[in-house]
Amino acid sequence: MITANAESSRRAALRALAGLFAGSPLARGQQDLPYKAETLTALDDMVNVFDFEPVCKARIPKQNYDYIAGGVDYEWSLRHNREAFERITFRPRMLVDTSGLDVSTTLFGTKIEMPILIAPTAGHNQAHPDAELATARAAGRVKTIHVLSTNSSQPVEKVAEASPFPKWFQLYPGPDLETTRERVEKAVGAGFKVICLTVDAGWNSHRERLLRNRIQAQVPPGVASPQTAPSRRRRREDEEALKPPPYRLSTTLMHKLDWRFYDDLRKYAKVPVIIKGIMAAEDAAVAVQHGADGIVVSNHGGRYLDYASATIEVLPDIVNEVGRKMPVLVDSGFRRGTDILKALAIGASAVLVGRPPLWGLGAFGEAGVVRVLELLQSELALAMGLCGKPKISDLDRSILRMPSA
Repeated sequence: MITANAESSRRAALRALAGLFAGSPLARGQQDLPYKAETLTALDDMVNVFDFEPVCKARIPKQNYDYIAGGVDYEWSLRHNREAFERITFRPRMLVDTSGLDVSTTLFGTKIEMPILIAPTAGHNQAHPDAELATARAAGRVKTIHVLSTNSSQPVEKVAEASPFPKWFQLYPGPDLETTRERVEKAVGAGFKVICLTVDAGWNSHRERLLRNRIQAQVPPGVASPQTAPSRRRRREDEEALKPPPYRLSTTLMHKLDWRFYDDLRKYAKVPVIIKGIMAAEDAAVAVQHGADGIVVSNHGGRYLDYASATIEVLPDIVNEVGRKMPVLVDSGFRRGTDILKALAIGASAVLVGRPPLWGLGAFGEAGVVRVLELLQSELALAMGLCGKPKISDLDRSILRMPSA
């Protein structure tokens, strides 16, 4: 028999869980879906990737969730990454034989079962004790690429061994060039097939959620950062080394580097090196001049420069500039198969998703990551079929109605 007090406590708990979802920075994109908190507790009940966020939030410490969910400053770019998708609609074609649906593709010699990669994100131990090992296993199970962050909570060798499926390594340079080279050679030696150089993080951003949680660093507590790693060379006690950063800002090695660093990196990496963080067609053109193997259009999920454009907004200009010369990938804000289809139709080769796999990991561990990726794959296949485009190679902008300039 349930007492009045027990029933009151149960209802309060359900209301609290519902409030967790309502407080999400991404909830505005889901206002038309009246979820009930009691349905958000089992893996089989997950209907789309948004369903994983409140469960993840309920199961991990608040500061861990804030690190995953938060953006920079006012979080306008974080919200706008989602809102920008709403300005692009479809022009589906009918009476097309779509019985041979196939969303597989090939990137840098690796066939993957979906053009959906796991983006590099720091410290998966915030979400689950199995951390990046679970994420890598999940990617291998669905046969897609996991891009491991420099700020991984697990050693690159252990992640490499977690699954035999090919993986990529994301690079933050630092604390010096010699240590950076050693990090790259270690990843390549462990079997990582592509280096993904992040170029948009030269200055540490002002993440207000972290500051309110008394977290100053850009990486989670307990996760090593390249900027705090011991240098392999003796630091010169000269005026430059002792000079504090300007305006009370915190810097990384990236703020001192230019395209010459990329040229050197390509020479010693001995695997394809793609550039993550491109947001302007002019920079994409420079990447072509320097022989870049590919680029990732990215605003870092709204975590560095607030009021940066949404990536889906700048993607057309970048694809127009370089799309036939190198693979163009894109991340930031992708939550639906229809989002992914829009990017592919514009001309992207693949999409990377960051927060959704972490939601799945925090909510259900490895199985949650698998489910997140499978949901996105199914949504993409359905949208392609309903648009009359059964294969990735069939996609073009003819199925889109783009916003006027």
